[in-house]
Order: sequence, then structure tokens, then C-alpha cells
Amino acid sequence: MMRTMLKSKLSYATIIDAHLYYKGSITIDENLMEAADLREHEKVSVLNLNNGARLKTYVIKGKRNSGMICLNGPAARLGCKGDKVIVLSYGLYNEEELKSFKTTFVEVDEKNNVKNTHLAG
Repeated sequence: MMRTMLKSKLSYATIIDAHLYYKGSITIDENLMEAADLREHEKVSVLNLNNGARLKTYVIKGKRNSGMICLNGPAARLGCKGDKVIVLSYGLYNEEELKSFKTTFVEVDEKNNVKNTHLAG
């Protein structure tokens, strides 16, 4: 049996920009992607702490050290500059993989710099 598990969680990121007329996605600073074990085009859930909106989209690599968190396309209607979001990614794991499975947790500061990271599981 395969189980869908929380692979990584990027907490309290601030939306820096929103581009409505784009095909869709979330742009994330490459440093944050690496810290949260995210790959370009990976499916993610984005949870907006300010308005409660939840959406599923995919990741686009943003400029390294830019602090970029940008909602693109229709997602731009679900968040405003300054809103805080949580970005979640999931993976499918078999029972053997779950024996050593750990979730990556990343928390950022107000400028979207990595504040701390830890593994749990």
C-alpha cells in the first residue's frame, strides 16, 4: 500500500507579488525551494493565513536570494501582497520507505529568509 504523506512544509512566507495574467502557479525563491525540498513544477497546496483560501498549483523557480513568493494566474485572486501563506508538498511512500520517513519543516522570517528548519517523523 502507498500512503500520501506531508513531504515538506514552508511556513509563514509573505506574498511579495501577484501576477493575474499568467497561466498559473506560485513562484518561490530558489533558496526556499531547496530548504523545503521542492522541485520546479512540483504540485503544492498553498494555504493563505489571512483569508483562509486554499489552492493547489505548481512551483516555478524564483530568483535565488530574492525572497520571492508570487501567486500567478488565477491563484493571484486568492492572495494579496503581504498575506502570509503556508506551502505544503506531499509524496507517496510505501511501508518500507515510511520506516525512515521524515517531513521537512521550514519557517521563514518577515523577509522570506529561512529562519529555521527541522525534520520530524
